Amino acid sequence: MRKVYVAVAGLMLLAVIAQFYFAAVGAFDSAHDDDSFVLHSMTGMMIIPVLSILATVAAAVAKAPGRMIGMTILPLGLVIVQVLIIVLGGLFNDSADNTTPVSLAILGLHALNGMAVMGVSGTVFAQARKFATMPAATSATAPDATARVS
Repeated sequence: MRKVYVAVAGLMLLAVIAQFYFAAVGAFDSAHDDDSFVLHSMTGMMIIPVLSILATVAAAVAKAPGRMIGMTILPLGLVIVQVLIIVLGGLFNDSADNTTPVSLAILGLHALNGMAVMGVSGTVFAQARKFATMPAATSATAPDATARVS
């Protein structure tokens, strides 16, 4: 099950990398409408959350340390924050639904939070790889197994 955890964590990291690519594709699309970001939206709202949940289940079944399991579900929580940033930023648009300096300042946090999703996903993948190479007895009986995989 440890190899499954590594594989799903790797797929999650790849999905996050693709997410950044899809954001750039949408930003540079000459039409620049809602359809420009359809791949970005689908990856962020469906693929990354599902992979985060699947990786978390795999980590739990593989008896990963609790902190590692918690870190594995964190991308899902950060995706929820991404949606909240967009909603909050939209609340500060003007009456014609144009962005304002305040809404832009808030919406800029979307990119920073996206970098957090990338960092967490990379850390999860690295920890999963280390966990997969540890002897089962060591990781299951060590009181602070996260210290060995961090």
